Amino acid sequence: MSNRNDEYYEDEYYDRGDSRPVRRRDDRYDEYDEYDEYDERGVRRPSSRNSSGSSRSGASRNTSSRSSSSRSSASRSSSASRGGSSSRNGGGSRNGGGSRSGGSRGGKKKKNNTKAIILLLVEVLVACILVFVAYTLFFKVDVTKVGKVNMNEEVISQSISETVAQNQQMVGYTNIALFGVDARDGELTKNTRSDSIIIASINNETGDVKLCSVYRDTYLNLSNDTYTKCNAAYAEGGPEQAISMLNMNLDMDIKDFITIGFRGLTDVVDALGGVPIDVTDAEISHLNNYQSTMATELKLNYTPVTSSGLQTLNGLQATAYCRIRYTAGDDFRRAERQRTVLMACLEKAKGMSYSQLEDVANKAFGETYTSLDLADILDLLKNVAKYNVVDNSGFPYETMRTTGTMGKAGSCVLPVDLQSNVKWLHGFLFNDSEYEVSSDVQKFSEKIAADVSKYLN
Repeated sequence: MSNRNDEYYEDEYYDRGDSRPVRRRDDRYDEYDEYDEYDERGVRRPSSRNSSGSSRSGASRNTSSRSSSSRSSASRSSSASRGGSSSRNGGGSRNGGGSRSGGSRGGKKKKNNTKAIILLLVEVLVACILVFVAYTLFFKVDVTKVGKVNMNEEVISQSISETVAQNQQMVGYTNIALFGVDARDGELTKNTRSDSIIIASINNETGDVKLCSVYRDTYLNLSNDTYTKCNAAYAEGGPEQAISMLNMNLDMDIKDFITIGFRGLTDVVDALGGVPIDVTDAEISHLNNYQSTMATELKLNYTPVTSSGLQTLNGLQATAYCRIRYTAGDDFRRAERQRTVLMACLEKAKGMSYSQLEDVANKAFGETYTSLDLADILDLLKNVAKYNVVDNSGFPYETMRTTGTMGKAGSCVLPVDLQSNVKWLHGFLFNDSEYEVSSDVQKFSEKIAADVSKYLN
């Protein structure tokens, strides 16, 4: 749609802090043909990962079996030793050999020590075999791209300011970064920009949840003194840099994240049995065209949405709905749609049994990239009925943002004053209306204001 008014999303280059322009995916595509550069490599299927998942479970069971076997073997050795000792002592007694009885005790002790050493060696050997099996199962299926990832905790800690670390108002909240990526080749780690950035803040005492989208084209410090669209942080340094970017610019203390791509979201919604969404007349054609292109490339069947109104969308339909931006509100409205689907997923999950949720988590885990263990996710799901999304919004706040073209960074969403926006964010998420921003945020705010003045004044 060449005459649409969201031109600030169509830049071709972004600045990495030097004079070399870096080519990125051209957003000036036909609205119905976003997948013309899709990599035809096979899409990961849950079955292969479930296989590795069952292998992990099997390894755990084998470990348990080994421990039981070891205890049983030790018990038999001890019993045999006692039986042998009794016989030898009896023989010694009949022969009147008191000294031989002492020698028998010394021999028994020596034999027991030998058996203990042999048993220890056997256990070490079994442990080595299990480690080798685990390596074969996990690393051969390339878990560096899906599932659990161990982040550099030092890097994350350094991104949390002293002001935040000492802030008592934020105690009692768990903050998780949610990233949705346009991962056409299944790559979730980096080298792909995060189309969706949402901060989920959970009040641990009440279970109240607040969601805040950080608009992907917001002009911020990428955590390395490069200023450009914030979604470039994920492309350059993966979730580690993206989390650092959020912590530094917004005075947050985020330590965990979940990243999901198109296929993963589709499968999660399907596993939940679909989600209720109120579709408008203006959204129908875009929704159908998005799901049509995804169905072709992901080799899925799709069912067109034929009418407006509240209805249950399946996985492909809900994912397509999340991607619509060619209606009134442009990308701001798209971010709102993403939060709408997320809230619908949570509400649907609250009506499911724990065993059903466990199935959903097991299917989804292999299609996500996260700092959380599967066990952590299952623990969260145990309390899912307690969680209530009480509010949602977007950053920068509506009355404190503008848009404009920022040189090589292209058209961006601009916080009119970063400090004021961060103050608003802490009031929104943590009910802290008196929050005072860190010196770092003050510095970033001044830099952004100076950059904006060069291009907009």
